[in-house]
Amino acid sequence: MRVFNGVDEFAAAVGEHLGYSEWHEITQPQVDQFAEATGDHQWIHVDPERARTGPFGTTIAHGYLTLSLIPTLGKEIYRVDGIALGINYGTNKVRFPQPVPVGARVRAGMQLAEVADSGKGKRFSCTYTIEIEGKEKPACIAETVVVLVPAD
Repeated sequence: MRVFNGVDEFAAAVGEHLGYSEWHEITQPQVDQFAEATGDHQWIHVDPERARTGPFGTTIAHGYLTLSLIPTLGKEIYRVDGIALGINYGTNKVRFPQPVPVGARVRAGMQLAEVADSGKGKRFSCTYTIEIEGKEKPACIAETVVVLVPAD
């Protein structure tokens, strides 16, 4: 994990790849819980028996489940000390090039793309690539935006 001492030190790393998270297995209970939370009960996600004969040969994680792992995976990549507040500002672009089969392991890599002033803090664009272990194409590529406000 890369640790930055404040917002300015983090901003100085723009353009750098900050590293990777650990590998995390996608489980059927995790997919089922996401389906419950979102109301997306499509059979390719929640019906292992039917999914065995479907286009992927197994159940797959929801694309938005994969995207929602970014905060958890990101905490394993970097930390910025000396901030009063961090706010999820949104996403600029998200793509899901390949589905994640249940049982697969994923990890995230992150590059700090750009920084801009934002009120009392700075707005950072971070490009995450969520990889599937053993696969060439990533599961998700997302540019997220976070605002970090320095501690007084």
